[in-house]
Amino acid sequence: MHVIHSPHHRGHDPQQFIVRGRFQRSNEQPERADRLLQAAQAAGLQPLEPEDFGPGPRAAIHTPEYLHFLATAWERWQALPQASDEVLPNVHPFPGQPFTYPDSLVGQAGYHLGDMACALGRHTWQAALWSAHCATHGARLLLQGERAAYALCRPPGHHAYADRANGFTYLNNAAIAAQVLRERHARVAILDIDVHHGNGTQGVFWRRRDVLTVSLHGDPHFCTPFFTGHAHERGEGDGLGFNLNIPLARGTGDAAYRQALAGALQQIRHYAPGALVVALGLDAHERDPYQALALSTAAFADLLGDIARLGLPTLLVQEGGYLSDDLGPNLRSALRGFLAAA
Repeated sequence: MHVIHSPHHRGHDPQQFIVRGRFQRSNEQPERADRLLQAAQAAGLQPLEPEDFGPGPRAAIHTPEYLHFLATAWERWQALPQASDEVLPNVHPFPGQPFTYPDSLVGQAGYHLGDMACALGRHTWQAALWSAHCATHGARLLLQGERAAYALCRPPGHHAYADRANGFTYLNNAAIAAQVLRERHARVAILDIDVHHGNGTQGVFWRRRDVLTVSLHGDPHFCTPFFTGHAHERGEGDGLGFNLNIPLARGTGDAAYRQALAGALQQIRHYAPGALVVALGLDAHERDPYQALALSTAAFADLLGDIARLGLPTLLVQEGGYLSDDLGPNLRSALRGFLAAA
């Protein structure tokens, strides 16, 4: 089993993040990937740098306007009078009201950057681009006959919509990988076990039945992204019934989480996908700085073992997990549990 990673991730080091009205350095720091790579290698995975798969995979998920914005916004921003070093929004379109796509770059920033957690720096686009290549390479390995791979994606992706960045994410790596897998498989499932709801992934596949989206996460009544992730959100049109949200109470521990996962896995079995993408967040840990759920390090081995026993070609796509001393051990536990059961 390979860990696919890119050194381009290091160029993305956002400095501005607003928490309760105060600026601080972003939690999405390059050291996260360094620790995760060390843990993956300690678990026995072989490192592999991704190929450049061109614009096709990302263009299958994201709009042309959004991709153009991501690729050009930083340089255009620097030409503005008194511009900051990073692109950040200060105005957003009001949901539910008619509006026109703005000509102004400031307006475009508000349209495409959904919150204050997704600053665009000089090298953010290249980092996001190669993060998506990692996910695409992992999906390609599965199409070539590998049973499993781990895409160490940084920045992560599951909050990114087709035309909007959110929550530290820019390109939706899990969605891109699932679309690649659709080239061979009539049905693909995405299982998101990040502590936060995979709102971008839900949005991408909201009206589709060929990709089942399942998310276990902290209840949005207390946990960001707040506006999505409720159990009644089931998809629309052709996608009705093909989106499953399992919100969990604050402080949910090992036994209750594993029981909830068992229900999710049962739904995936009934769907009978040809391949599985796991949006692998590690931030449900009891000592993760976000402090929403309370999984032990050992629980990640049990949970990933349960997932591996589905017997599906599986791509693990790295999502969250704040920088902490527990981050590496949590990934090592997850990978060893998966490998032992695969």
